[in-house]
Order: sequence, then C-alpha cells, then structure tokens
Amino acid sequence: MKIIITIILLYSFFSSHAQQGIINGRIINELTGDPIPFVNIIISNTNIGTMSDSLGHFELSGIKDEFIRLQLSSLGFEPFISEVIYVSKIKNTSIELKMTPGSETINEVTVKGRTFISKPESPVSLQSIGVDLIEKSAGANRDISKVLQSFPGVGNPLSFRNDLIVRGGSPAENKFYLDGIEIPTLNHFSTQGSSGGPIGILNVDFIREVQFYSSAFPASRGNSLSSIFEFSQKDGDQDQTSFKGSVGASELSLSINGPLSKKTTYIAGVRRSYLQFLFDQLGLPFLPTFNDFLFKTKTRINAHNEITFLGVGALDQFKLNPSPEPSDENNYILSYIPTNNQWNYTVGTVYKHFFNNSYATIAISRSHLNNSSYKYRDNIETDENLTYDYQSNEIENKLRVELTAKPNQYSINIGTNLEFGEYNNYTYSKIFSNNTLLEQQYNSDLSIIKWGVFGSVSHPFIDNRLSLALGIRMDATNYSSQTNNFTDQFSPRFSASYLLSNRLVLSGSVGQYFQLPSYTTLGYRKNNTLINKQNKISYIKSNHFVLGIEFRPNDYTRLSFEGFIKDYSQYPFSVTDSVSLASKGSNYDVFGDEEVTSSSSGRTNGFELLFKQRSPKKLSLLLSYTFVRSEFTDINNKLIPSSWDSKHLFTATISKKLKRNWDIGIKWRYIGGLPYTPYDFEKSSFVVAWNSRGREYLDYSKFNTERLDPFHQLDFRIDKTYTFNTWSIGFYFDIQNLYNKQSKNAERLIVAKNSNNEPIILNPEAPLNEQKYQLKTLQTYSGTVLPTIGINIEF
Repeated sequence: MKIIITIILLYSFFSSHAQQGIINGRIINELTGDPIPFVNIIISNTNIGTMSDSLGHFELSGIKDEFIRLQLSSLGFEPFISEVIYVSKIKNTSIELKMTPGSETINEVTVKGRTFISKPESPVSLQSIGVDLIEKSAGANRDISKVLQSFPGVGNPLSFRNDLIVRGGSPAENKFYLDGIEIPTLNHFSTQGSSGGPIGILNVDFIREVQFYSSAFPASRGNSLSSIFEFSQKDGDQDQTSFKGSVGASELSLSINGPLSKKTTYIAGVRRSYLQFLFDQLGLPFLPTFNDFLFKTKTRINAHNEITFLGVGALDQFKLNPSPEPSDENNYILSYIPTNNQWNYTVGTVYKHFFNNSYATIAISRSHLNNSSYKYRDNIETDENLTYDYQSNEIENKLRVELTAKPNQYSINIGTNLEFGEYNNYTYSKIFSNNTLLEQQYNSDLSIIKWGVFGSVSHPFIDNRLSLALGIRMDATNYSSQTNNFTDQFSPRFSASYLLSNRLVLSGSVGQYFQLPSYTTLGYRKNNTLINKQNKISYIKSNHFVLGIEFRPNDYTRLSFEGFIKDYSQYPFSVTDSVSLASKGSNYDVFGDEEVTSSSSGRTNGFELLFKQRSPKKLSLLLSYTFVRSEFTDINNKLIPSSWDSKHLFTATISKKLKRNWDIGIKWRYIGGLPYTPYDFEKSSFVVAWNSRGREYLDYSKFNTERLDPFHQLDFRIDKTYTFNTWSIGFYFDIQNLYNKQSKNAERLIVAKNSNNEPIILNPEAPLNEQKYQLKTLQTYSGTVLPTIGINIEF
C-alpha cells in the first residue's frame, strides 16, 4: 500500500498534470430530430470553440477543465447553453445536444444572458442543479437527496433523514421523475405514503442534471403540491466501454457504460452498503443494509425515432442489534423501533417520434413497493408479545402520451395520462385508546384507475421581452363520487415574465394544483369498511401565488428574490389525533394509514433570496435564504404552526477548483427551531399503554406548542484526482458537522428499571389496566462529527 501511495505522489509531482479531455457529440433539432449543420460551439468563458459538420457532428479537444458548459448558436435557432458537462480525461466524452427552432439570429449577448435556466411556463420557482454540485457537494457524500437541501425553500427536519420540506409543505407533497418516468420511491427505507428516508436511492454517477420546481409546475406533471424534481441521466458512451468503482461513506458501487450497438448505448450500476457492519462495530441498536440497481439504454432507431428503457430498484433490510452498546438511548430505540424490510422497483420506457415541426412522447412504466415490518414487546418473539405486524404492496402501471410543437413562436404541449393502481395491506396492531387496549386487524385490497388530460401554450411578445404561458390540467379517479369528476380537479396555471432590461427580469405565476391522498389513506379500513371513502375524502387543493425579480449583473451571476403564498384546502385531518396530516410524514412509520376527513386547511407563505455564481476563476458560490411560515388548522379551525414551521432557512455553499486537480468545498446550513408536541405523561405511564407502543404518547391537546432550538452545521470536503493514460483515481475527505454542533431533541420518556433490570411498576397490586410504570425523562441529542474518506476509480 505504501508503494502505491508513493508512486501516486511521485506521479503527481513530476507529471505535467495537464491531461486534456475531448468532447464529441451531435446537435439535433429538438422538434424534428434532424441534425443541425454549421452550429457555432464555444466552451463558456473560454475562446475554445468549433463548428458542427454537415451531419451535426462536432469535436472539441484540449479541454483542461473537469466541468464545462457549451454555448451554441445557429441561424434560425434559439441560442442554447448546455447543462454542466463532466469531461473525462481518460476517454472521450459523448453528448447529444438539442436546439429549438426560433426566429433569433446569432447574438453573443443573448446566448450569454441565458446561462441560468428559464422556461416560459416556469419563469419563477425553477432551479437547475448541475453535475459539478452533485459530484462534489460538501456534506452530501454523493447522496443526491442531500444535495437538494442546498436550494432555496428546501428544509430538512432531521439531519439523518432526507425528508424534503419545500416552502413549508409536507414531504408527502413532492414528486420525482427520472428521464420522464415517475419514480414513487426516492429513498432507501422510505416512509410509505410520503417521500422521505435516510439515504437516496439514485446513484449520482448517472445523474447529469436536476431541475427543481417549487411552483409554476408544468401542466404535464400532476399530483403534486410542493415540488417536482426532474432527474436527467447521462447517456452511455457511443465509442467505448468504461467502468467506475466507488467507496463512499456507507456503500460500495460499481457502474459501467458503453455501446451495445451502433445505435444503442447503455449505463448500468449496482450499490451495496456496509452500514450493518459499521453500526454493529459502533454498538448502535439497529443494523440496516441497502442494495440498489439502476440501468438505462437509449436507441436512436433512425433520425425520427428513439426509445429509452430504464429501471431503478432497491432491496432494504433493517434488523435490530441483539447486543448494542448499553445505554438508555439505545434501550429506548430498541423498545419501539420495528424490524423492517422493503423492496421496490420502477421500470419504464420512453418512446419519441419526431415529425416535421413537432414530436410525440409515449411513456410507459410500472412501479412496485413491497413494505413489511413487525414489532414484539421487549423484542421477544412470541404470539402474545406481538404488538404490530404490517405487510403491504403498492403497484402502479402508468401511461402518458404527449405532443409538443412550436409553430410560429408558439410553444404547445398537450397530452393525456392513464394509471392503474393496486394496493393491498394486512395490518395487526395493538392500540391504547380511551383508557382501553384495543386490537386492530384488517385486510385491504384496493384497485383504482386514474386519468388526466393537460395542455399548455406559451408565446413571446414585444420583441421577446414579454413571455406569457397558460396551462390547464384535469384529473380524476374511479375511487369515489368525490374524485371521479374532471371539473372538480380543474387545475389552471398562468405565468408571465417581462425583461425590464438586458439584466433584469420581473416574473410571476399563479396556479391551482391538486393531489390525491396516498394509497395508505385511500385503502385504510375500519370494521372492514373503506372508512375514508365513507368520510368522502377528496383531492387536496393548493393555490399558489408567486412574484419574483431576477438580476444578472454579468454572464455568470444570478441574484433573485421571490415571494410566495400557498393556500391549502381539503387536507386530510386525523380523526384520532385531531391534527392535520400536513404535519406528519417524517418518521419511519407508515404515513396516512388512519381515519381522516378532508376538513383541514392551511397556508404557507414567505420569501426567498438567492445568490448564485459560477465565476471564470473556477469559484462556485450559492447563498440562499428563505423566510417561511407554515400553519394548518386544528380541531377548532384555528391556524397553528405545522411541524415544518422553521421560519428561517439559510445555506451557504462554496466550492473552488484548485491547481493540480484539487477541489475544496464547504457548506453551512441554518434551520430555525421546529415546533414539537410535548408528551402525555399520564397516558404514557399506563402499563398496557406503554407495552403496546414501547414509547411515550404525545399530548395532541398541546400540539406543536413547544419549539426546538435552531439547528446549524458546517460541512467540509476536499478532493484530489490523479489521472493516468487509461485510468484515474480520485480521493475525497468529507467532514459533516465540523464543529460538532449538538442539537437538543425533544425530551422523551423511558421506563425506569430496578437493579435486576426489571421495569418498576408503581402499583403492582392494582388491576392490570390500572397499573403504571415508573417513568423517567430521557434527553437525547443529534449531531456528531462524521468524517468520511471516499475513493472513485474510473477506467
């Protein structure tokens, strides 16, 4: 090992370290698929350029930077700037770029003025996340879900989970798409019915770009209230096969990409965690293991037809540690956390056919989530100790058909979608309610059909200074009479932007959006009846109002301000706990499997400030501040803070490219103190109550009346890459929570035990249903210094 390190260091010192990359690619017409000849191509902020040939092909050599963007201009086409492109130094980088027909002429100023993404339908509330930030973000450890937390409006209630709280909305209000295919599950050990989990499921080696909408949603994307994430994957290499292996903070990964034939490329990868081994050595009370896979093939059948196949899936296993480090906190966790196993997959295909001035898209997919968990009192597996047993499947088959056209400067998109969903659930649980221990047991099978239509149109006016966009969407299902009428879910949206000067843009958007409650809510049964159907639950509705102004002082700097309001109605309201489901969904339980009514309303509002810069001096800077209030009604129809009412969110992310292939980055996050609900000491102390749950009960009459201290954390990362003729090796050192900030959690309760490690009962002579445990408080903290060394090998 010492010899290898010595060789690498000598190479670093004596080599020119100036190995250069090559990009070859093809430029095509976005609407027809035809190649575009004689396009001017320039690497942003350089004088390096070339021109495409008569077949749209081009090659750029002598590229020293690892991450670049390309500027394209051609007569009869709108100027174009690519997403950030990773340039390998050991092989050619292949890419296909698409340009949109337009009336604009070649204009260098116009090209540079569009360095940051903007769309007529979404002139506000849209961010683009490039591969440079995804690959080397401090504190993210190559987890795309953690990278997303750097952007304005995005909060996270727990440092060890990936729940995304966008502009004060629930984590259940987000939707995710991978190359146009919806992926219902984004995280390992996912919270069913919501979207959070501790570790992201996507392999960052494959992600090219992420587009993040926090409002002004495209009409083609429905069933979301807070955000839509569009993940775009890289295409496989057209010329040669290459491999990449990585060792990260929690997993090993291996990926491969290359050509399958002259017309088909592929990428594929697998990951497996070693968390179970690490957690056991650290004496933690649980032992998780995750595995995942991802693949994609793309076939260019001919100039007017292409088809993509993709798949992503995971296998997650979570068991308890029989011999953890003895502590009150570990004992507390073992007393309530269940054993959990999950697997899921999504497979899909996207077919595109190009016409003379338009193209059609057909997307077909199937997703399946299998989730099971169980819990025994004191973790002794006998029939009488069983307190919880849950087994569930969610299966969705989806079809979406779209037509996109751009006649006479109009941009038109119309389409329809059809979905077939199946949900089944077996639940057994012991519940303490009204001072009585109850047993709940039910089987539920639900089949549901969903359908929708959508359309949007946009057009520029006043010499392209004014852009207007109108979109309409309608959705329905056969679940009940409350959900099967198109007009009840009529979802219009309107956006406008006006170029006040070459550097200053004023934009706004209004829209009405709908989301169907989760399958766990739709399929919940009480006395063998779909009780929520009987309660006439309906789609959740949210009206968005956004106004923003953006200033671009130069070609690589963006400063923006956005104010937003989200008004909610028809939100599910828990009958048992008397709180809105808008405040739930960020733990490891199943979300939404309870009786509800569509009677809650709420509002989130605030503003965002963003400063974003990618300077020619290879310095990237992202500063974002969000002020947000999130409130939903209680049982008295009074607005109270939701569980996401953090008020203040601030993130500073800085990265710098240094000489000799060194990179350095830091990230500092601040999240205002979140509300929480104190425990109900009296209810928690009953023996039968505690034994059925294994932890304290919350006092929902005091819902969110307390507030935690603010959370803040500094992360640091440094990268070094060594490049050889046919392979490269990269090392990174990442430290999360550099100054070891300890955040106090809400106070908890634990059963006191005697010298024989037996629970202390205060009144053992009383009848069982009147007996009480002696409880004591438990104060825990989250946050610790977490150093990680990672290795990436490419060949």
